Amino acid sequence: MAVVAEVPVEKWVGQVHEVRLGGNGRREVVVGGETTLPFLRFEGALPHPPVVAIEVRDREPRDWPAPLSGAWGDALKDPGAWAKKATQFGAEIICLRLASAHPEEGDTGADQARRVVETVLGAVDLPLIILGPEVPAKDNEVLVAASEVARGQRVALGPCVEKNYRTIAAACLADGHVAIAKTPIEINLAKQLNILLLDLGLSPDQVLVDPSTGALGYGLEYSYSVMERLRLAGLTGDKMTAMPMFNTVGEETWRQKESRAAGGMPPSWGEWEERALLWEEITAIGLLHAGSDIVVLRHPRSVEKVKRAIQALSGK
Repeated sequence: MAVVAEVPVEKWVGQVHEVRLGGNGRREVVVGGETTLPFLRFEGALPHPPVVAIEVRDREPRDWPAPLSGAWGDALKDPGAWAKKATQFGAEIICLRLASAHPEEGDTGADQARRVVETVLGAVDLPLIILGPEVPAKDNEVLVAASEVARGQRVALGPCVEKNYRTIAAACLADGHVAIAKTPIEINLAKQLNILLLDLGLSPDQVLVDPSTGALGYGLEYSYSVMERLRLAGLTGDKMTAMPMFNTVGEETWRQKESRAAGGMPPSWGEWEERALLWEEITAIGLLHAGSDIVVLRHPRSVEKVKRAIQALSGK
C-alpha cells in the first residue's frame, strides 16, 4: 500500500530586503526578497536567485597558485582586461579588490583607486562591488575616492566595519551606493552594525551583510550556522537581520593549503587543480544553502559549475 507523505511547510512572517546594484546605464542586479529559506520554492517566494561575482584585483597577484593564475593569463596584468574576461566567463557582478592600497602591497592611495575604478567602469557594463584592502584607515581613503568616481552607478562598498562605518555610510549616502557591513562570524555583532548603519540614514535596501566566510575545512560549518541563524531571524520578523548576504568564497578557499599544495601530499588528496576547484565549489554551494545571495569566486571553472548548480536548484 502506497503511503503519501505530506511535505511540511513553514509559514514565515518576514522577508529579506531587496538590494539593487547597477542601473543608470549599467546592467542591474537585484538580490534578496526571499520569504523562505534558500531554494525551498514550494514554501515561499524566491524572486531573485543568488548571483556569482568574479574577483578582479587592481594589480597582478603575486601569490596566486599556478592553476588559478594560469586560468587568467596576461589579463591579470590589466584590471580592465581582467574585468572584460570575467564578463566572458559569466560574471554577473565584478568584485574589484583595491589590494594595492594595503601598506604591505604598495600602499597606493586615492589617485590609484580613482584610476582603476574609472578603468573598470569603462571596460564593462556589469554592476561593481568595490573592496578596500581591509585596513580601516586605507579603506576610508580609497573607498571614498572610489565612491566619488562611481557616483550614480550604485556600487557596493566594503568592508564597512565597526572602526570605519561612519565614513563608508557617509560616502554611500552622498553618492547613492550600498554598504557591505562586515562582522566576524557573530549574529549579534552583525545585527548591531546593521542598526548603526540605519541610524546614520542608510535604508535597508542600501546594506549587504558580509558575515565573514569560512572555507571548507576551516570554519565553513560555523559560517553556515551563523548565516542560517541570520536568515531564520530575518524570516521570523527581525528586520535588522534581514539583509542579503555576501561571501568572498574564492579569496578564502584559494589561500588554504589544500588549494595551494602542489606536491608531497597523500594520494588520497587527489590531483592539485581538481582538489582546489572542489574546495572553492563546495564552499560556495554550502554557503548558498545557508542563505548567501552573492558569492565571489576566482576560478572560471568554479563559476561555471556554481552557476549551473544555482540554475538547477532555482528551477531556472
